[in-house]
Amino acid sequence: MIEMVIALAIVGAVAGVIAGLFGVGGGMILVPAFYYAFTTLGYTHQDLMQICLATSLATIVVTSLRSLSAHNKRGGVDRDVLRTWAPGIMIGALVSVAFAAQLRSSTLQWIFGGLGMCIGLYMAFGKTEWRVADDMPTGVRRAIYAPLVGFFSVLMGIGGGSLGVPTMTLHGMTIHRAVATSSGFGLLIAVPSVLGFFFVSLDPMLRPPMTVGAVNLAAFGLIIAMTLVTTPLGVALAHKMEAAKLKRFFAIFLVFVAANMLRKAMGY
Repeated sequence: MIEMVIALAIVGAVAGVIAGLFGVGGGMILVPAFYYAFTTLGYTHQDLMQICLATSLATIVVTSLRSLSAHNKRGGVDRDVLRTWAPGIMIGALVSVAFAAQLRSSTLQWIFGGLGMCIGLYMAFGKTEWRVADDMPTGVRRAIYAPLVGFFSVLMGIGGGSLGVPTMTLHGMTIHRAVATSSGFGLLIAVPSVLGFFFVSLDPMLRPPMTVGAVNLAAFGLIIAMTLVTTPLGVALAHKMEAAKLKRFFAIFLVFVAANMLRKAMGY
């Protein structure tokens, strides 16, 4: 138990610095960090990735709520988009929980690594002027896109930013408004999925201590506590770097993390 607390405290400290440095949090950092921490502690069973995803999403409930409140006070959140996309995102998230509960860790590693690689490459080579439409999808297209955002976000243990921001900016929304609105996406994704993961049945003999369903409460508490302390350090460092260089470093970081997860999925 002491070893787990120390390992997770280190994960939380590093995750906080990276979140502050690159302006992100959630699964792209925490899922692989949880995976390596738990495997180092000897938890290598086939359901480990479910625990990593669920615990990452639990932290997103808190961080997204804080972020949404801050953005909303500044008037940055597009409430119409949030309201009309909410049902589809939540349905997609719940379906994804049921789907993820049936998969092995290796399959979820392939999914995380593949999607993470795509996100990293988009950040590295995508252009701000790219557009597929001038307005946000409505009707049938929204009914397709919204559940997909929720579905794939849960499979990666991430909030709304990594998939929601590109979706919105490609449909004509400004980057600042997309980032603000995506904080609401994160809450819509995390709350129903975490509630679902609490009821996922895993072998209690193979789970890390203090795990309820697939959510590890020890990791959740430590991550929230440590990121509150170390995120400002990353923010201070970020303000000393150029925005273009920062984005490039983050893209490289994502590609590296995704490639490493794919390597683990292949058994190396």
